[in-house]
Amino acid sequence: MTNQTATPASLSPPSYADASLHAHIRRVKLGLFLSSLAACLGVSVIGGLMLGFAHMLFGLFGINGTQPFQSTLMSGVLTGLQLAALNFVLFIVTVPVAWLALGLSIGRMPHRRIAARKPYIRWAAIWGAILVGGTTFIFGLIESIPTAFGALVAGAGVGALAGVGCGLLFYAIVRPDEQLRDVDISVF
Repeated sequence: MTNQTATPASLSPPSYADASLHAHIRRVKLGLFLSSLAACLGVSVIGGLMLGFAHMLFGLFGINGTQPFQSTLMSGVLTGLQLAALNFVLFIVTVPVAWLALGLSIGRMPHRRIAARKPYIRWAAIWGAILVGGTTFIFGLIESIPTAFGALVAGAGVGALAGVGCGLLFYAIVRPDEQLRDVDISVF
């Protein structure tokens, strides 16, 4: 009896995956660690800058979104930006969570022979929006539903922007396109 294994067409790699095989991918753990640190710092910096910009715009147009327990969409946006700006305070939690989320998404891509840059950026932005937006949404629910939706929009925007930076950083550190290239330098 012969053991014949056929590869079905449904298990073929995606079109953006590199066709060459490579045994070991280097710098993935380093890329994940530095990207998760950059995520924590990036969310704080982007959230703080957007919070200052929102306060300037609210003051310029006479919108009063800073009254406590106002329960509006604008107070939710400010709540989400404040939570994002204070992200560094909980770095002991946010860095490992970002490391886990990035490790289970973009950290597996080099091993699946995905060398294109866009999937790394896309999935890092998606996970940034989910993590930051979800957290700000939950804290916005403490006040009201409109506040929660404002916090969700603001948090998801900040998380997506920080995720783009993390995806680019991970791609620059790991350089999967170079590592997955099948280069034979043997002379004999």
